[in-house]
Amino acid sequence: MRDRLLDDITMLLMSIGIDRELIKNRLILILDKYEITSRCTEVAVVNEDDITKYLKLFLVNKRVSGRTERTIQHYKNELERFFREVQKSPVDITSDDIKLYLAMKEVRDKSSKVYQKNIMRVISSFYQWMVKEEYIIKNPMNKVDEIKIPKVKKDAFSEADIEQMRFAIKDDVRIMCMFELLLSTWCRVSELAQIKLKDISEEKDTVLVHGKGSKDRICYINARAKICLQRYLECRKDNNPYLFAKSIIKANEKGRYVQVECKKKGIAKREWWKAPELVGEGCIDKGSIESWIRRVGRKANVEKAHPHRFRRTGATLALRRGMPIEQVSKLLGHESIETTQIYLDISEQELAQAHKKFV
Repeated sequence: MRDRLLDDITMLLMSIGIDRELIKNRLILILDKYEITSRCTEVAVVNEDDITKYLKLFLVNKRVSGRTERTIQHYKNELERFFREVQKSPVDITSDDIKLYLAMKEVRDKSSKVYQKNIMRVISSFYQWMVKEEYIIKNPMNKVDEIKIPKVKKDAFSEADIEQMRFAIKDDVRIMCMFELLLSTWCRVSELAQIKLKDISEEKDTVLVHGKGSKDRICYINARAKICLQRYLECRKDNNPYLFAKSIIKANEKGRYVQVECKKKGIAKREWWKAPELVGEGCIDKGSIESWIRRVGRKANVEKAHPHRFRRTGATLALRRGMPIEQVSKLLGHESIETTQIYLDISEQELAQAHKKFV
C-alpha cells in the first residue's frame, strides 16, 4: 500500500514538471512515519429520510429568517448536490468529506475558486445551524481551510467602448433602452429584468428597483436614458406589466416563424415586441439580456461586454467626477463601502494625481 501511494504521489509531481528522483527518497522518509491503509470505498447505505429531514428544517429556518425564495432555492440545490455526492447522513459527515468534495469540484469539474467559495458558504451555513440546533456537537467546517480567491483587477468600460457599443446598437429601440438604463441606473441584470411599468415614476426620471435580499431602492434615470425609455414605451401596445416583456415564442421556435409573423405586420424581426399577440406573460429572463449585451459587444469589438460591468463603469465614472464613495455605495445598493471598493477601476495615474493634490 505504501509503494502504491508513493507511486501515485510521484506520478502526480512528475505531471507538473517535478523530477521524480529529486523527491522520491524524501517522500520515503516522510511516509515511514505513518501507518498507511486503504480507505474503504464500499457504497454506504444512506438514510435518505435523514437528509430530507435536516434539509427541510434548515430551509424552513432560512425562510423564517427572511431569505428570499431565490436564495432558499440556491441553498437547496447546492446541499442536495453535496449530499448526493458524499452519500452520508448529515450527522456523519466529517471535514475530510467536505475537503474531498471541494477537491473533486476543482479537479474533476474544473470549478472556479469563486464557485467553490460559494459552495463552502452554503455548507458552512448549514452546519452552523446544525450545531446551534444541537443535532451535532462539532462543526466539521471548523477544520476546512478558507478558500483564497486571487484578486484580479476588473476593468470598467472606457468612454470609447460605450460610444462604440451605442453605434453598434444603431436604431434598435429596445436594446438601446436596456443599454442606457444599465449605464444610468447601475442596476443588476436581474433587477432590470424585474422592473415593472408601475415602478417607473411619472416623470420617467426614477425607478423603484427590487434588489437582493428584498431590499428596495430608488435608481435614477439620466436624460439620455429617459429619452430612450420614452421612445421605447411609445412603441409598446401590449398589456404586459413588465418593462421588458417575455415573448410567447420559445427559443426552439425562433427563426422562420418569427420572421413570417413580423413580415405580416410590417415590422422587423427584432421588433417582435411591437406586436401585442407575440408578447407573452411575465418578464424577459436575465440570460436574454446578457446574451444581447454580449452580442452588442462582439459587434462593437468590445471585449468582456456583460451587464454587470455597467455597474462597475457607472461607479468608476461617478467617482472620477467627484461623487463621494458613500453616495456611490448607496446607489449601487451595497451595505458596506468595502463591497463598493471592489467595483472601482481606479488607475495608478489617477491615484498619483490624487496623492499629489491631497497629500
